[in-house]
Amino acid sequence: MKPYIGTKIIQAEKMTHTAFLQSVKGDSYNEASEFELGYYVIYKDGYESWSPKEAFEEAYRLTTGMNFGLAIEAIKKGCKVARSGWNGKDMWIVLMSGMNLPSFNTQGTERKVNDRTAKWIGRDTPLNSLPYIAMWTADKKWLPGWLASQTDMLSDDWVIVD
Repeated sequence: MKPYIGTKIIQAEKMTHTAFLQSVKGDSYNEASEFELGYYVIYKDGYESWSPKEAFEEAYRLTTGMNFGLAIEAIKKGCKVARSGWNGKDMWIVLMSGMNLPSFNTQGTERKVNDRTAKWIGRDTPLNSLPYIAMWTADKKWLPGWLASQTDMLSDDWVIVD
């Protein structure tokens, strides 16, 4: 066997197994699990299940207090994330996908490298960009190529932004 690590974004609510069976599944009363604590879980695809408390809390963490690694996993899944400790209001970061633009061509209708970029890389050079992290700043401007500080990387106050 090989070790695995998992990251998913889910919805969950604390609930006993019996409450889950009765209210979610519509099953009859189950005395054996009446006081067994756990979580009612809804996955991204809509699948519903119940997880024992210990197993759930070992695998999941609230998205209102993530570490930097979980924040990176969240942006890889298409979420916007921010630090609750950032001073600016409405600041967040996202993962921008790479792009490939053909070399400059004034004749075609296809999107091409613009004059400003062609000035630096040459008219006959296609623009091939790798993915990068960008920040939406407090003054509502994009900051491409955002870099995390030591404090950002060691903080546990990362949140997913709606």
